[in-house]
Amino acid sequence: MKEPFQTTRRVEFGDTDMAGIAHFANFFRYMEQAETDFLHTLGISVSWKDGEERLGFPRVSVNCDFKNPAKFEDVLDIVVTVEEVGRKSVRYRFDFSRDGKELATGHITTVYCRHTPDRGLESREIPSVLRAKFEGA
Repeated sequence: MKEPFQTTRRVEFGDTDMAGIAHFANFFRYMEQAETDFLHTLGISVSWKDGEERLGFPRVSVNCDFKNPAKFEDVLDIVVTVEEVGRKSVRYRFDFSRDGKELATGHITTVYCRHTPDRGLESREIPSVLRAKFEGA
């Protein structure tokens, strides 16, 4: 198995409260950005069009446990690990740190879906081409 994907994110002023601490909700944005960066390294995205069909990986579960605060102008190290590839789903783990100090751990579970003509979503089995990319990561 390859090394986990790593990226960074700077805590911007607008991400913080009056004490200069990153608001918890921003960690969900940071996870989504890190996931998108990771998927781009695999040559895919969170949502795309294949011919006339719109496909993607909407979220079905998200959580984050906090251990230490992130503050304005901190550069966060974010490690993305594919924890599980199911028949229709992918579960990611996100480890946040700053200068080696653990800040938070989050998870996102996504399900492979196609958009239906009535603007709904229909889950599908992950195609073998995509599965191979996730399992190789």
